Amino acid sequence: MLLYTLVQMVDLLISVITTIVIIQFVLGLLMAFNVVSPRNQIVETIYRSLNALLEPVLGPVRRMLPATGAIDFSPLVLIVALQLLSLLLRGLAMSGY
Repeated sequence: MLLYTLVQMVDLLISVITTIVIIQFVLGLLMAFNVVSPRNQIVETIYRSLNALLEPVLGPVRRMLPATGAIDFSPLVLIVALQLLSLLLRGLAMSGY
């Protein structure tokens, strides 16, 4: 029972990180295509805060990936890796380990 609770807590953390990555990605796209003004101080503060939260996680992923020019695949790789980790932990909890 304790393992299942720990897995649920880690799963919740994975969900929060995934949501933050998606919000940062969408906000970056909105700023890049001038839908939201990057000079807006609130938007800039939110974007910088999200970058500061995610940089410790996305930085190592970026260093592992090859350079692809202007396209940053690190958020996608991070989301896929977190979802795989979640599936693995749920499977281990269900099997009784």
